[in-house]
Amino acid sequence: MKHTVHNKPACLTSGPTRAPRCMPTSRTRVASTHTSAPVSPGVLSQEQVERFHKDGFLVLERFASPADCARLRKRMEALLHEFDPKTISIFSTRNQTKKTDNYFLRSASDIGFFFEDKAFDETGGLRQPKELSINKVGHALHDLDPVFREFSRSPAVCNVLRSLGYKRPLPVQSMYIFKQPSIGGEVIPHQDSSFIHTSPLSCVGLWWALEDATKDNGCLWAIPGIHKEGLKRRFLLGPDDSVSFDAPQPAYDMGAFVPLECPAGTLVLLQGENVHYSAENTSPVSRHSYAMHLVEGAEGVQWSPDNWLQREPSYPFQPLYG
Repeated sequence: MKHTVHNKPACLTSGPTRAPRCMPTSRTRVASTHTSAPVSPGVLSQEQVERFHKDGFLVLERFASPADCARLRKRMEALLHEFDPKTISIFSTRNQTKKTDNYFLRSASDIGFFFEDKAFDETGGLRQPKELSINKVGHALHDLDPVFREFSRSPAVCNVLRSLGYKRPLPVQSMYIFKQPSIGGEVIPHQDSSFIHTSPLSCVGLWWALEDATKDNGCLWAIPGIHKEGLKRRFLLGPDDSVSFDAPQPAYDMGAFVPLECPAGTLVLLQGENVHYSAENTSPVSRHSYAMHLVEGAEGVQWSPDNWLQREPSYPFQPLYG
């Protein structure tokens, strides 16, 4: 298996394999952000769909079973065990920024290991064991790893996308986020469509809590209804393969965010223009999660050629169905 290693950029939060498993089958605070898991796996009620479009997010408790969460955590533990941290020596090279961009871009079709900003000491070495230094692993877990692929392409996931009206949903990136105890970094307020852009806009994020997510260990926070204001800025790939934003970070009313605290097994759906963030984890417990972002792949929707995430024609995105 291929691996890349890389320090995480702010907010980032992406050969042939077997066929998908899927079977054809006003910004105001909300009183409660949570709903029960669908009665039929992944099939959302009309009320849930309407709430998603109204708020820009939907919290579904008990979507993944305890066994599902344990399986993903165990698989990631194995991947991390196989990873050789000696490759971090690249961060002491003179062309650090350029190399970092290259490793990041390569993770679009690879499984890359991304370290916490506070993981390294002054000499470039790890301050603590690699298991406690990794920020996330991504961005093609959903395609390249059999355990994550099976989970990401389950009938329940397909049903969620059908419920939201997707005709040919394309998973384009995935990541396992550790949110390490004491050093788990902040993810500043952002919109997923800034990084995953189509014309017209079609990004949706699926975020699973693999451990309980609380305000103490860095749960998600989101602003209800702000997605209706549209996309604020984009994260662009330059002609020299550099990456940058096309506008400054917008100022948001931090008092408008609501916490999405949730137990392990919860699925949080995030509309691509919703603004959300997570604070630093200053607690003694981790907050593991798995996230996948998808776009519409049906006719009439175009993947933006200046997205940071690009794949070779020989390795295209693989639809869930359609």
